[in-house]
Amino acid sequence: MALLKKEASFTQEMRSFRQRQKKLLLRRFSSSSLFVTGAIIFFLLLVLAFIGPLVIPYGPVEMEVANRLQAPSMSHLLGTDEFGRDLLSRIAHGAQVSLWVGLAVTVITSFLGLVIGLYSSYYRVLDHVLMRISDGLMSIPGVLLAIALMAALGPSTTNVIIALSIVFTPNIARVVRSSALVIKEQTYIEAMHAQGASSFRIIWKHIAPNTISPLIVQATFIFAETIITEAALSFLGVGIPAPDPSWGNILYDGKLLVFQAWWMVVFPGIMIVLSVLGLNLLGDGLRDVIDPHATKGKK
Repeated sequence: MALLKKEASFTQEMRSFRQRQKKLLLRRFSSSSLFVTGAIIFFLLLVLAFIGPLVIPYGPVEMEVANRLQAPSMSHLLGTDEFGRDLLSRIAHGAQVSLWVGLAVTVITSFLGLVIGLYSSYYRVLDHVLMRISDGLMSIPGVLLAIALMAALGPSTTNVIIALSIVFTPNIARVVRSSALVIKEQTYIEAMHAQGASSFRIIWKHIAPNTISPLIVQATFIFAETIITEAALSFLGVGIPAPDPSWGNILYDGKLLVFQAWWMVVFPGIMIVLSVLGLNLLGDGLRDVIDPHATKGKK
């Protein structure tokens, strides 16, 4: 009976400890103005992308030539383009494209970067090979490398995801490798070696979990960079092909009409700035919450 009481008491203490940890984490997130602001901006972007198309009465490729280049009004809140297409509808559908491309690239680069970074930190031979390849890719400006890859692959949403995944994977791999190298030298990792644990177990059970925090923070910045680069590719005509809407190709359509129809440049430009700002604030807030000591050190 005494043993059962001790077990029940221990279980209750663990539950209360977990609850306190959850409350502390929620308090940290809610007290971070950077995180809260970034989360609000990103939430509004999600609303525009997934609820906006259901509410807006116009399709993204629906043309009304009689209403071409119409200024913002009650019937077309953000105006129309040179084909009479509703700009708000095109921007909302363009947000879906940006979010999909950003999410796909972030997931792919996070997975590949995690694998490359972990095995590079653990095996010296792989480190020399993989890091030299990463150095070569990172030595080329990201936009230029993406343009070269798109020229070889051809313009399409899938090819944009492939090209940007190749461009940004080395960034993630470098961050993971740096964290893993520090963890690899810890005493408990040497103890696991002494006990005969397999390399796979050490890498994925003991090293990988400790690299997740910096990986998550870096992933938010990769998401933001993906949105900018995808817009740049579409603006240059090698990204999302017309007539599918993208913030970049909306800007491309409006560049020659900037003095005649300023709304075709201003509104998609504002969306790009707000989305990147929101994701960067989200990343900074996550960094402060995950590693508050680093923030104190800067101060």
